[in-house]
Amino acid sequence: MKLAIQEAPLPKYIAVEGPIGVGKTTLANKLAETFNYDVLLEQPSENPFLESFYKNPGQSALAAQLFFLFQRMQQIQDLKQRSLFEPVRVADFVIEKDRLFAEVNLSKEEMQLYDKVYDHLTIDAPTPDLVIYLQAPVDVLLDRINRRGNPNEKYLTADYLEKLNEAYSKFFLYYESAPLLIVNAASINLHDSESDYEMLVDNIMSNPKGKNFLNPQPSIL
Repeated sequence: MKLAIQEAPLPKYIAVEGPIGVGKTTLANKLAETFNYDVLLEQPSENPFLESFYKNPGQSALAAQLFFLFQRMQQIQDLKQRSLFEPVRVADFVIEKDRLFAEVNLSKEEMQLYDKVYDHLTIDAPTPDLVIYLQAPVDVLLDRINRRGNPNEKYLTADYLEKLNEAYSKFFLYYESAPLLIVNAASINLHDSESDYEMLVDNIMSNPKGKNFLNPQPSIL
């Protein structure tokens, strides 16, 4: 899908967020192609502690979390250095999500150490012009995770995904740093339905302010 977007009031920095399996990376890639934006994606395969964390969260949670924090901040810094003139980009994360996962995964003592590192690293992290928050219930997340077949993700439990969903819902309930578009990803097929995707793009191009909701009827494919 290509759009004539030269005169549209597009946000220059779009962040896509949501729990594991909801479709963040798929949407970020599609938006980058549509708007001809740079894309900034998480790289979980590069985290050497992730497999151990999935198998035994208590043993490797802090190492896995700190690796992700350093990785995400390095990605942001690299992109800031490349975008010297008119930066346009779409990412499949906001930096605040790192702390959200930390609160779910770390002990009280580990969280105190993590916070010291987080506060130091994220001082100059840029704020998106638009955040798209994809929501879906746990059964939908589990189905999508199983279908994509990542061997490490087979250790993810419904209880863990429910904790993530609750953490995301609480975080975005009070989120006011940028315009927010909350999308019911269980009732919209952004991967296969062109009409669903165009509906989302239309919402983005409307230059939304504040908190907005996209809750369409389920697609019939």
